[in-house]
Amino acid sequence: MKISIITTSFNSVSTIRDTLESVRNQDYADVEHIIIDGRSSDDTLRAIADFPHVSRILSEKDNGIYDAMNKGLSLASGELIGILNSDDLYVDGTVLSSVAEVFGDKSVDICYADLQYVQKDDLEKVIRTWKAGAFNSRSFYYGWMPPHPTVFVRRRVYEKVGNFNCNLKTAADYELLLRIFVKNKFNIKYLPKTIVKMRTGGASNASLGNRFRANREDRLAWEENQLKPYFFTLYLKPLRKITQFIFK
Repeated sequence: MKISIITTSFNSVSTIRDTLESVRNQDYADVEHIIIDGRSSDDTLRAIADFPHVSRILSEKDNGIYDAMNKGLSLASGELIGILNSDDLYVDGTVLSSVAEVFGDKSVDICYADLQYVQKDDLEKVIRTWKAGAFNSRSFYYGWMPPHPTVFVRRRVYEKVGNFNCNLKTAADYELLLRIFVKNKFNIKYLPKTIVKMRTGGASNASLGNRFRANREDRLAWEENQLKPYFFTLYLKPLRKITQFIFK
């Protein structure tokens, strides 16, 4: 069962080696690592060249990170697909084998797990932990969402629901997760362990203030799927981050 990992990059030389090493060091053999680069002007591509496990590199101008992710999805040939950003890394070499074990149950369509936010220059310094917890059909209505870098999806899911909607800007990942987890009925499995470290300060991180300002785009994500959130749903979403500082 091949697992495709998609990594998007742009001038990521300071962090991407950690990402690449974390994929290279996996004890699961059947891995396809695809790099979608936005035509970096630093030494990102030279760094990638030092890692022969990388299956394919595409470096060209794109229309943002979600456009790049869509390019990766179009190239991925694995039965399972995960996305690992160029400032993120897997916590150890057993992550993909643990994910594959979950998908040993052929009825499972989607798997997700927990994530740690770590200090940008000290990967052992945990700032907060995103313990996703079990999913149920009303979870998103109470401000829940899974950590996107921990989500692994069978190819058949993307074939049914489509890729990222780049018109949603910063809410494109949220909208896709709504489409997958709420609008469509898939068999979803929670893997209760931390599998990804994410550096604070990256493109996928946002302050509480920024997240409140993103409320409009999150609301559009619900409208895009003809779903109606509770009146408090989009206010609970950023507030849930507070608990991540408590349970480190």
